[in-house]
Amino acid sequence: MRIVVKIGSNLLTDSAGRINHRRIGSLADEISELTHSSIEVVMVSSGAIASGLRKLGLKSKPKEIRKKQATAAVGQPLLMWVYEKYFLKHKKHIAQILLTRDDLSDRIRYINAKNTILTLLEMGVIPIINENDTVATDEIKFGDNDQLAALVSGLVEANRLIILSDVDGLYTGDPKKDPNAKIIRHVKEFSKEIETIAKPTSTGYGTGGMYSKVLAAKKATSFGVPVHIISGRKAGHIKAVLEGKEIGTFFEPVKERVTSRKGWIAYATRSKGNLYIDDGAVKALIRNGKSLLASGIKKVEGDFDVGDAVYCINEQGEKIAKGLVNYSSCELKLIKGKKSSEIEKILGYKYSDEVIHRDNMVILM
Repeated sequence: MRIVVKIGSNLLTDSAGRINHRRIGSLADEISELTHSSIEVVMVSSGAIASGLRKLGLKSKPKEIRKKQATAAVGQPLLMWVYEKYFLKHKKHIAQILLTRDDLSDRIRYINAKNTILTLLEMGVIPIINENDTVATDEIKFGDNDQLAALVSGLVEANRLIILSDVDGLYTGDPKKDPNAKIIRHVKEFSKEIETIAKPTSTGYGTGGMYSKVLAAKKATSFGVPVHIISGRKAGHIKAVLEGKEIGTFFEPVKERVTSRKGWIAYATRSKGNLYIDDGAVKALIRNGKSLLASGIKKVEGDFDVGDAVYCINEQGEKIAKGLVNYSSCELKLIKGKKSSEIEKILGYKYSDEVIHRDNMVILM
């Protein structure tokens, strides 16, 4: 069995921003025990910026990108040193992997990252993955490590994604404000109601609230990965979940999972533009499982090249699909609305009848 465990900043630091040695020690105990039971564990850990705050004498998270990056650079080795210290008690070695969205957006680097992680697992090493905050800018950030954990679970074809939270799971309301809020034990499929219940929040040193965790669960379950959101403040919960005990909130995986390649297109690639398509094209894509042709395109937005990812948007402004284009934005502006038989006459050449082939497209609705 292979699992991904995501740990947030709030669990790794105390109210003063200091690294919580006791909690990390407890995690190392539990995860090491699992690895001795032939369970492969990939950790996705936040905490680099939070770790650097106290060392630099800062009272709050910097707002400037360059100062965030500097704080992460100071905090990252400190955080890894603490992990190393407690895992070595169990004679377990760890490895640090720092990623940005660009690392996973590029197909070759995506595969290289996968191979590195799987090789480490084969060698009995526990990979600890974090966003590379020292170089990441807004354009190449995942947003938070919940999203990174979802992508990693698909990347390594995990059997489970376990997200450790500072609350027991997804509630019908905010349990800190609503005494009548009840925990939702089982989510069979995603709905707008589930996303609305989570609502965006911002807590402490971390950037991800319950809304982020729910969106991450939505991504991971589309890969066919079961997801658990559980409290990370209580020891033994990870093992209990794997033993089938009802703890936290369980998100059931979809029956028809997306392939690894299509999951990469949907969630790892960065969109470089938008193709606004007519109702006929929408019907062809969603109902009939067809490719996107130039004749169905009404408007081209963005600057992109062959092989880049773009969104397909319907007349109501909804993103209905995402895929890799066979033509650049400049070429598409010339052939939009035209029949496939006219492409060569207009451009002087033709790469393909399809603007986006079905095999390189993911339906988002």
